Amino acid sequence: MDDTPWLTNHTGGSNFILLGFFSLSKDPIFLCVVIFVIFLMALSGNSILIFLIHSNVHLHTPMYFFISQLSLMDMMYISVTVPKMLMDQITGVKKISAPECGTQMFFYLTLGGSEFFLLAAMACDRYMAICHPLRYPMLMSHRICLLLAAGCWFLGSVDGFMLTPITMTFPFCRSREIHHFFCEVPAIMKLSCSDTSLIETLMYLCCVLMILIPVTVISSSYSLILITIHRMKSAEGRKKAFATCSSHMTVVILFYGTASYTYMIPISYHTPEKDMVVSFFYTILTPVLNPLIYSFRNKDVTGALRKRLNVGPFFQEATK
Repeated sequence: MDDTPWLTNHTGGSNFILLGFFSLSKDPIFLCVVIFVIFLMALSGNSILIFLIHSNVHLHTPMYFFISQLSLMDMMYISVTVPKMLMDQITGVKKISAPECGTQMFFYLTLGGSEFFLLAAMACDRYMAICHPLRYPMLMSHRICLLLAAGCWFLGSVDGFMLTPITMTFPFCRSREIHHFFCEVPAIMKLSCSDTSLIETLMYLCCVLMILIPVTVISSSYSLILITIHRMKSAEGRKKAFATCSSHMTVVILFYGTASYTYMIPISYHTPEKDMVVSFFYTILTPVLNPLIYSFRNKDVTGALRKRLNVGPFFQEATK
């Protein structure tokens, strides 16, 4: 068995082959067009949201600052996988080199991990805003928001720096065909001819920490928020608070649910078809749904968009 590290052993004809899920479709061309449209919608929706938040002074609040960070992560997240997948389908060349595979793995792990913690930070922000409104400006100052966002990016990169080198250092003496549309850790580990139980345990522990801690923070925050909402005398205040929280919880359930299946269920229980469908949800659908779920149903954002469209060219004010 060849135990040569991937840096010296994965060259030339040793490229991986991404089988993707186009081969599972009866109409791969139609599926390719659908994914391309979703990709454009995700980029345009998140770009517009970021622009509106940064150009409208009324949206310069902690909540929208975190939403702009979420949109940035979503734009990068979907760009890590979809362009490569579409180009492979168009050109018919499905190969990916080991360095490219490792780079893709690092970025999706970093962005996914960062989003885990960002959703927890957003829950804390809602807790402060609803449960401690008088102290909210002090508790969630701009400096604290920047520190929280930077912490989310840092913790996400720790996940990428830890799991990527370990996974890509395994010897791959089996088929080079990856039954997935990108280099996801469980799919890569199935190709290894060595014992992967250690990294499976490490990955499980890592994901328990990266999912359990944010979920605990989110659950605690929303439990206290629901108690506060129940005590509110204003029906309008209850309605507004509940609408904001329900949007956040929709995103949390969609993102954490699919990620938990991928990384917390033993690999032996996975099938390529299920893995690709689940990954499709949190790598492709979530980035396009977040702007719709989170903000375009929000009166402040839709109001800012209408104002921007009514004053003439979209970027008129930005170019002054």
